[in-house]
Amino acid sequence: MKRFVTFEGIDGSGKTTIIDRIFDELINKDYSVFVTCEPTDSWVGKCVQECIATNTDPVVTSFTFISDRILHGKEILSWLNEYDFVLCDRYAESTYAYQGAQLQDSIDDPIKWLMELSKNRFPIPDITFLFEIQPKLAMKRIQDRDELIPFEKVAFLKKVAKNYQRLIDDSRFTIIDATQSIEDITKRCLDVILSDK
Repeated sequence: MKRFVTFEGIDGSGKTTIIDRIFDELINKDYSVFVTCEPTDSWVGKCVQECIATNTDPVVTSFTFISDRILHGKEILSWLNEYDFVLCDRYAESTYAYQGAQLQDSIDDPIKWLMELSKNRFPIPDITFLFEIQPKLAMKRIQDRDELIPFEKVAFLKKVAKNYQRLIDDSRFTIIDATQSIEDITKRCLDVILSDK
């Protein structure tokens, strides 16, 4: 089984909805499950949210994201000792994809730079689901949100989606077609999580 599971994808890809479904399904199977997300609700996570809301310098935002994740990683390890599964809505790949897009005009190969800063500083997921969807369709899904954050623009999300493609480099990643039905996506994710392979 894949115990530490992360869910990635651009805004509007449906991750949070599927995580809620997977949580319910695993609980119904008598597993214990902890659901978490990034940015966290810790004081560092609140700094991340402030950075996003105020469009802070992307280097500062990047360091804040990584700091939040270092503390989060310690919590994840403790939760894995207590629960059968830990499900996380966004993790390291979100920083590489989103901040990588923000930094592309100021740092050479920002994804590589971010990965070097992060190396060996927090636990690696057993499985990462990457939800793929066209940015225009994703934006249609979230256009009714009360307040869109600066990251939620089609041109920017196209860059983020392209960065995610750079990150699919090993068997840890499972690609999910985010245009499929909620039922089909939930079943696909559960099959992978509960597989012995």
